[in-house]
Amino acid sequence: MDWSFMLAHVPDYLAGAWVTLRFGLYGILCSLAVGLLCCLARFFRVPVLRQIAGGYIELARNTPLLVQLFFLYAGLPRVGIRFSAETCAVIGLTFLGGAYMAEAFRSGLEAVDRAQIEAGACLGLTRTQNIRYVIFPQALATAVPALFANVIFLIKETSVFSVLAMMDLMNVADTLRTSGGRTVEVLCMLIAAYLLILLPVSVIATRVERRLRYAGFGDQHSV
Repeated sequence: MDWSFMLAHVPDYLAGAWVTLRFGLYGILCSLAVGLLCCLARFFRVPVLRQIAGGYIELARNTPLLVQLFFLYAGLPRVGIRFSAETCAVIGLTFLGGAYMAEAFRSGLEAVDRAQIEAGACLGLTRTQNIRYVIFPQALATAVPALFANVIFLIKETSVFSVLAMMDLMNVADTLRTSGGRTVEVLCMLIAAYLLILLPVSVIATRVERRLRYAGFGDQHSV
């Protein structure tokens, strides 16, 4: 192991990690918003929107992110629509992530006991109050593990951004491997970089899930 080579290129990996985190975060936040909207449209059976959301989810989940990025970056310009590499990265990650987030939210909503919803209505809660105080807190507590699993999945999927010539972690590693010929060192640093990003997310997920459970949000007898 050439430790001097690894130390000399730590700044390159830090720059790549910043690109990975920044655009990964944009995509994840947009995915959560898209996923929640799609989930609500399907769960509450909103006409037309329910079918559109269902079709979108199936399309996004059954096509690779790499194909989606190629379509955005190389396909759309053929019809006069052009986006920057960064915009394509965020749109692609949102398109993929929104479908997975929608399914995570849906699983949480469907896990709420119907008796809880009926009990809220019997207590005089309006539909909006029932959703806010009874359904959503319990659904969120149930969905948290799946949501965080999707966050980790999407961060790992940012490695595909390298096909857009973005200097993310994967592109930095590939460039150093090609120019320096230090394959083992480059890959070890790449693994370490992803671990440093993803392990804190796993720890946060565990703590959030535990805190929600202790707060009683996942208790099906809370009403």
